[in-house]
Formats: sequence, C-alpha cells, structure tokens
Amino acid sequence: MAIGKTQGAGAARRVFGYARVSTDEQHMGLQMRALRNAGCDPIFVDRGVSGATMRREGLDRLLRSLRAGDRLVVWRLDRLGHSLSGLIQLLDSLGERHIGFCSLCEQIDIGTPGGKLVFHMMAALAEFERALISERTRAGMAAARARGQRIGRPPSLTPQQRLAARALLDQGQPAARVADQFGVSVATLRRLAASPSV
Repeated sequence: MAIGKTQGAGAARRVFGYARVSTDEQHMGLQMRALRNAGCDPIFVDRGVSGATMRREGLDRLLRSLRAGDRLVVWRLDRLGHSLSGLIQLLDSLGERHIGFCSLCEQIDIGTPGGKLVFHMMAALAEFERALISERTRAGMAAARARGQRIGRPPSLTPQQRLAARALLDQGQPAARVADQFGVSVATLRRLAASPSV
C-alpha cells in the first residue's frame, strides 16, 4: 500500500518511504511521522508482515516504482528486513540501479563509503545477536529435555484416553465420532492410529 502521491516523471529525485509493522495491532505513527519529516512521498507500507521474508506486497510495489536517482528511506533498518543476506542483496541491488538508501535511526546513508561500512557492521552484529539468541534457546531446550521436561504442547489425550480411543477405532467406530467424543481432531486420531504404540 502506498500513502501519498508520486511526483511526476520529470522530477530529478524522488524520495520514497517504507514502513512496516509485524502485527496488525501495532501502530506505525512514529515511523510515518519520521518518514514524512524526511520528505518521503509516497510512503509504501506493509502491515502484519514479518521482516524475516523479503517478499512483501508493499515492498515489492515500492521496488518496482523506484528509478535511477530515487532515494529509499526507512525509519529503522529492521523495518526493511531481519536477514543479513537479504538486506545486503537488496541494498546491492539498489546500488546497481543507482538508487540511494537511508535509515533514519541508525543514520546510515549508503551513498557514502562510511554509510556502507556502518551498514555492513550493524547488519553483521544484528545477525550475530539473533544467532546467539537462537543458540541460547536451543541450549535451554536441550537442558530442559535432559531434566525430563517436555518441550512443546502437552499431549491432546492422556495415556488412558489414548488406549480407549485406539480401542474404539479398532472396533470400527468412525473416526469423526471418536474424535468428537474425546474433543480432538480427526487428524489427531489418525496420528494415534498410525502410532506403533500408545
């Protein structure tokens, strides 16, 4: 979605904004004000879309609208994306198309050598931080398993219920009826039936 109007084709330089929030409940007022103050018009937005993927409706339309000499501005780098490889690929593509880029909060302007260096360093540090978080999460889960704690959702049926449901299925009862009786989905019962043991 684009907010604002695109200047005419004869304009020497257009400044485009991009804003994103991960959930529909989040507000983007702060981003929008900062982008408008930076002279962005139009501003393309994505609502309820994760930054983990670089394929987004608003971002895709924005990238198709950009021309050589234009400038793309975001409020903060993570609004554009979370993936280091995706960000680098996107900014390299903008550079090849002679399109400028600026991130307001980090004061990164890839039109300058210093801006490029800062971007690569910050993106690398951000990815390193995410890798550490992921590693700590995996270590925590492994430690919990070692203590005998169950990871994930609790089972839909107790062991006694599983035995009773399996017996009904073995007697030829319709899966839908058995599922309704135990308050679970038919898919859950099918997994139970396929299980070698209860």
